[in-house]
Amino acid sequence: MSWTHATLLALLAVLLALNWSPGAESAAVARSTGKAKGPAGLPLRRIFIKEADASNFFRRRSRRAVKSQDELNAEQSQVLAADERRREFHEEKRNKFENYAEEDHDEQNERTRESTEQWREFHYDGMDPPHEYNRHTA
Repeated sequence: MSWTHATLLALLAVLLALNWSPGAESAAVARSTGKAKGPAGLPLRRIFIKEADASNFFRRRSRRAVKSQDELNAEQSQVLAADERRREFHEEKRNKFENYAEEDHDEQNERTRESTEQWREFHYDGMDPPHEYNRHTA
């Protein structure tokens, strides 16, 4: 039972310390009855739009709201720019792959030619002229 008393006493001490600390008052938010005040106590000025317009902004611009022609043009230009970037990216990837495939094909042909030549040299019995000579004489 003594550990529960110690725990409760510690929690009570922490609660009292938090309640009497100077930081506790800064966390409290006073209810505003008039104009909003800044940190220096000066009244805040409107930055973008009126308060009534700000509260109605999302209600007026629902998903079904009609967009202006400028908004439609801006969105269309963004879509076209994204399509162009995507096309260039895929074209570059295709060119890289084609270059790789061509080099790989050339290397494979060279290896095949070398191995065929080695096989002919190894199996040449001297009775007939080599294959290269037959091609030039005909």
